[in-house]
Amino acid sequence: MVAVIKTGHSLHRIFNYNENKVQDGQAKCIGEGNYPAAAEDLSRAMKLNRLLHQAALNGNVKRSSVHISLNFHPSENYPAEKLMEIADSYMEKIGFGQQPYLVYEHFDAGHPHIHLVSVKIKEDGSRIDMQNIGRNQSEKARKEIEKSFNLVRAEGQERAAALSLKPVPAGRAAYGKMESKKAISSVLQQVLYNYRYASLAELNAVLQLYNLKADRGSEDSRVFKSGGLVYRILDKEGKTAGVPIKASDFAIKPTLAFLEKRFALNASEIAFEKKRIRNAVDTAFLQKDMDLEKLFPMLQKEGIHAVLRRSDAGELYGITYVDHVTKCVLNGSALGKSYSAKGMLERCGGSVKMEGGAAHKTSLKNVKAEPQETPFKNLCASAAEPIAAQELQRLLKPEWQLDYAPAALKRKRGKRKGKRRSDLN
Repeated sequence: MVAVIKTGHSLHRIFNYNENKVQDGQAKCIGEGNYPAAAEDLSRAMKLNRLLHQAALNGNVKRSSVHISLNFHPSENYPAEKLMEIADSYMEKIGFGQQPYLVYEHFDAGHPHIHLVSVKIKEDGSRIDMQNIGRNQSEKARKEIEKSFNLVRAEGQERAAALSLKPVPAGRAAYGKMESKKAISSVLQQVLYNYRYASLAELNAVLQLYNLKADRGSEDSRVFKSGGLVYRILDKEGKTAGVPIKASDFAIKPTLAFLEKRFALNASEIAFEKKRIRNAVDTAFLQKDMDLEKLFPMLQKEGIHAVLRRSDAGELYGITYVDHVTKCVLNGSALGKSYSAKGMLERCGGSVKMEGGAAHKTSLKNVKAEPQETPFKNLCASAAEPIAAQELQRLLKPEWQLDYAPAALKRKRGKRKGKRRSDLN
């Protein structure tokens, strides 16, 4: 068994995540702890309000929500009754036995797992100390539960097996092959909270990899004037297909106002992520006769997708880098002139003609930056770089360094007070 513990600022978010899974048929609420009624007799509002009421007992605690997943071996398909026994035992052993909590069984991954939603505020308003809870209480509880319930032990399992316990990434939306609203909702839950984007164009660079687009409409449209937003499914040619769905119709409410808050939150300094993308591009250009057709597959092996923006005539005018490792989205111009669309064409030997004082970008209609199946297909593929390029990549790899200075040197020195003349006499 593998336990993953996370805390957060929003109870609504983790609660709605699990309840939306139930609504979509990908999960089931199998039980509860310290609620006045059984889970099947509780409405959605009753489940949430019990948690909110307890969290409100201490307003000083900012990260009051607790989200725990217990992951089992693929061979361990236990009934709901046994899963509840395991959940109750685990919560008791880590100090949450008296807390209100909900237990959800999920069916959206290749292994059996349950999610537990709770709060770390006690009935008397005090806070449960969760520092090192994963290494101490949770690790001890896991070993005891594995022994008492005869579970497959986590020790001795390879790291790759542990990584396989992550949920399956959202797939590409395909109009006509699945219910549109359900397909879009699945992708939005995967992208909106996980990637760092600071504009609608950067968000669409990620959504495009899933055949989706967030659209405000033309400036003279009713949707644009009212501050609205719709989501559309794209076909293989990148054209819209089917009927658009309003953002307000989704349970997570991914409206324009919501996105603008995410833009402001994500617009922080991201120097490390910039260096990573620059290093990947510069390392690729160490090879001779580099062009965009060779460059994009090399970047994909590093977990970076280059999303091209073209005019209606097929001319390249922009490029956005989507880093699936750091979950960062950056326009080429934000990295520097040599990483923009014009700079990349020049580095690849493409001609950029100047006509009437305006730059005319060379059209590269045969270059495809998008993957054929899924954005995550080739992230783990082995790199086929020359030895010299690999060595340089290691040398150029940025390191996180603390700005350390002794505490004594950081103190502000007070003004030196001179002695009074009367004291000298």
